[in-house]
Amino acid sequence: MRAESPEGTETARAEERGAGRITLAQVGAQAGVSLSTVSKVLNGRPDVAAPTRRKVEELLEEHGYRRPAPTPPEAPLLEIVFHELDSTWSMELIRGVQNVANAHGMSVVLTETGTRHSPGADWVEGVLRRRPLGVVLVFSTLPADLKKKLWSRAIPFVIVDPAGDPEPDVPSVGSANWAGGLAATRHLIELGHRRTAVITGPEDMLCALARLDGFRSAHNMARITPDPELVRFGDFHVSSGHQHALDLLDRPDRPTAIFAGSDLQALGVLEAARVLGLRVPHDLSVVGYDNIPLAQWSSPALTTVDQPLEQMAEEAARMLLRLRREEEGETRIELGTRLVVRGSTGVPGV
Repeated sequence: MRAESPEGTETARAEERGAGRITLAQVGAQAGVSLSTVSKVLNGRPDVAAPTRRKVEELLEEHGYRRPAPTPPEAPLLEIVFHELDSTWSMELIRGVQNVANAHGMSVVLTETGTRHSPGADWVEGVLRRRPLGVVLVFSTLPADLKKKLWSRAIPFVIVDPAGDPEPDVPSVGSANWAGGLAATRHLIELGHRRTAVITGPEDMLCALARLDGFRSAHNMARITPDPELVRFGDFHVSSGHQHALDLLDRPDRPTAIFAGSDLQALGVLEAARVLGLRVPHDLSVVGYDNIPLAQWSSPALTTVDQPLEQMAEEAARMLLRLRREEEGETRIELGTRLVVRGSTGVPGV
């Protein structure tokens, strides 16, 4: 009896799973390579020429071939991918993935690549070599070619806090951004503010637009017409909040309150108020968004919308594991937000 190598056994299983569609032998024939070479590509072996690897990968994608899930490695990995890693906001998401990884005896791989819309083009080659059990992506969505490559290797992925509206076939975990913007603005209106500015995120990010829509809806419900001159788009960073606040607060008809689309922007607003000699909340009320740990330590402590970032990342990691096990469950989750009132908001002029 001939003993099969682990690689040969996995290839045989892949052939069985591909029954009724295309076989690996047929892929090899079309690519002009041996079945062994196709198997090496599937198993992420490095001893395959780059042009050959690309040709085989393209054929696998073209025919919708899905590789069966490999036997988990000795040190299973979950990967979380950002386009930038320069804020405590990112740390909350990392902590959530780490919580789930620790509970299942896994490790976490951290990657920085691409733009806020999608990972860099070269990222997928690295993830195919690492072969994690799943990938949490902090982006708007995934380009079609990257989705196909991950599907072909049976690597599940979930987008957390999507900046846009992912396609129906993209699993995601987000939060109620419109409701958060509504709650923040309603709080300011109930305090008596009738001239409130908003500094939100980029115009091409759905979460930024949703928070702005909540801001506008709160005004409409109170039959107040917000001043369009007080609406600013930024990038969710401290410098963005600081720059826009300096401009807004230098106006003769300056706002009595500012709703910032992130806590980092709100910290920039607080600094602008300090530089201009304005007292918070006597001269200016400030509301942030996210409720990062730093918010409670600002001076004064920041009123903010609690976006459950750590819980969102935990849900994304759990969803990955369900997808990995091919279990039934939700693939689109939106968690609730809530307003946390602290010392940075008050009645105008009091």
